[in-house]
Amino acid sequence: MEARVWSCLVVVSLALLVASPAAAAEEVEKVLTLDHSNFSDTVSKHSFIVVEFYAPWCGHCKALAPEYEKAAAALSSHEPAIVLAKVDANEEVNRDLATQFEIQGFPTIKILRNGGKIIQDYKGPREADGIVEYLKKQVGPPSAEIKSAEDAASLIDDKKIFIVGIFPKFSGEEYENFTALADKLRSDYEFGHTLDAKLISRGESVSKPTVRLLKPFDELVVDSEEFNVEALEKFIEVSTVPVLTVWNSDPANHPYVNKFFEGPGDKAMLFVNFSKEQEAYQPTYKSVAALYKGKGISFMLGDVDSTQNAFQYFGLKTEQAPVIIVQTAEGKKYLQTNIAADQIASWVKDFSNGLVKEFVKSEPIPEVNDEPVKVVVRDSLQDVVFNSGKNVLLEFYAPWCGHCKQLAPILDEVAISFESDPNVVIAKFDATANDVPKGDFEVQGFPTIYFRSSTGSLSQYEGDRTKEDIIKFIETNRDKTAEATSTKAESTTESVDADSVKDEL
Repeated sequence: MEARVWSCLVVVSLALLVASPAAAAEEVEKVLTLDHSNFSDTVSKHSFIVVEFYAPWCGHCKALAPEYEKAAAALSSHEPAIVLAKVDANEEVNRDLATQFEIQGFPTIKILRNGGKIIQDYKGPREADGIVEYLKKQVGPPSAEIKSAEDAASLIDDKKIFIVGIFPKFSGEEYENFTALADKLRSDYEFGHTLDAKLISRGESVSKPTVRLLKPFDELVVDSEEFNVEALEKFIEVSTVPVLTVWNSDPANHPYVNKFFEGPGDKAMLFVNFSKEQEAYQPTYKSVAALYKGKGISFMLGDVDSTQNAFQYFGLKTEQAPVIIVQTAEGKKYLQTNIAADQIASWVKDFSNGLVKEFVKSEPIPEVNDEPVKVVVRDSLQDVVFNSGKNVLLEFYAPWCGHCKQLAPILDEVAISFESDPNVVIAKFDATANDVPKGDFEVQGFPTIYFRSSTGSLSQYEGDRTKEDIIKFIETNRDKTAEATSTKAESTTESVDADSVKDEL
């Protein structure tokens, strides 16, 4: 889930910098509206269709809407026409579609090919002209032939990654494997192929089939003569990650930031004020990153002014920068605030040797917690959920989540119905402000609801989000035998113990 959360944070940061929603033209909509009743039939009739999954309450969806409509209008006259569609994934009847396509945030755009048999993520711009340009390339051949220096100049952008296959002839296993891979990765990269390496402005002449990867960072040219599909894909995966990824206000860097967070392994992030500290920190940090290349940890340098969402995600304040954070592949976090440039190498070494204490994000335990639905934070999770000896229904939510807002008054009603029952607790946990413990709960979207009985049986609630259904689930799954025993035992103890537990809740 961390990868998805980080990708969303990058999108949010970019949207705040460049998005400016425009009023949609008052004309016939070119974007098709799909739902559970017509989705499969419509998709099956198209060899290429683009589908946006959105929620009406989502601010980024609202910002995208007029741009998406403009792009749909422009692409409707393309030959062949390129169809853009949308699905309201907030609608209950479309929930199965959202699950099928693994929608975990809004907006999410998918490219469906061959009647929906091939599904790819849309990874292009979110303004009309950029959407049009990106999708036109997606419907053409996966790799463009380079016949002249002019072709090369028009296709290859020095600020982007470009992958070229150099062949003695456009046939044979090497060429077929290259073309197949280009088709598979076409939503991520642009590909070309040529018979003459001299047409490519960077790199040496070659004597055998070669894949040449051109990039705007580190070594600018990397070649591979290995055409096994798996090895070729690994070559591209490794070569397209900078030794040090930079996250700032430049949109050209955002594809690399997304790739950084979506990649495997541990992730080290150093956040500094670029206007004052970049020059002092970047050379030192990059040299550390180079030392650890290929050792399961990637490095990123972020500008404090452009990454406020990251600070919110970790529960940090800007005055704590420069701050270095490592998030492991298992989701554990380690950090050091106000770190000096000459401390970075030793801190990363200590982390690698297991000498840095894990950081766990938690809101303060509330001093007053007297609402029907109790507030649980990471630091009170053990006491309220695991050690209270009560039956606890716990909602993991996000403040911005529309479904969570709809559920809130229903949970209030459920909590009020159990107010006179000391053995049942209805609680909520802000999963954006508190770390969810790994292993105990699997939270892939919001809201996610778990129930823990008084004897420790843990189960996820997946029923209808109505007062009646939730109450029925609690009554069915609570442990009344243990409660009866507990009640009998409490009668022989001092009443202060029971009062203490109630005060904690």
